[in-house]
Amino acid sequence: MERAVFVYTTYPSIVEAEQAGRALVERRLCACVNILPGMISHYRWEGKIERGEETVMIIKTRASLAAEVSAAVKQMHSYSTPAILVIALESVDPAYHNWLLAETA
Repeated sequence: MERAVFVYTTYPSIVEAEQAGRALVERRLCACVNILPGMISHYRWEGKIERGEETVMIIKTRASLAAEVSAAVKQMHSYSTPAILVIALESVDPAYHNWLLAETA
């Protein structure tokens, strides 16, 4: 059976995250997105240490859609280099896994 994955990314605002998340669900590229506002990030960018307030998005999808999800995130994202991390899941409840597969069929 196909594996489920999380695709982790961040957005500069909850509005942008919600627009992208809804589009991903509407396109059946994922079964669900979780949007978590209020994250503070510290990072080095173009030689300077930056601080940003961001919104986390966790995208729940099947492994075979991870590349397409990543491409869609890049296309809709306002960052030139968005964080996109695909995380394999070791274990998923069977009923939830079946739902995820059905919603991304």
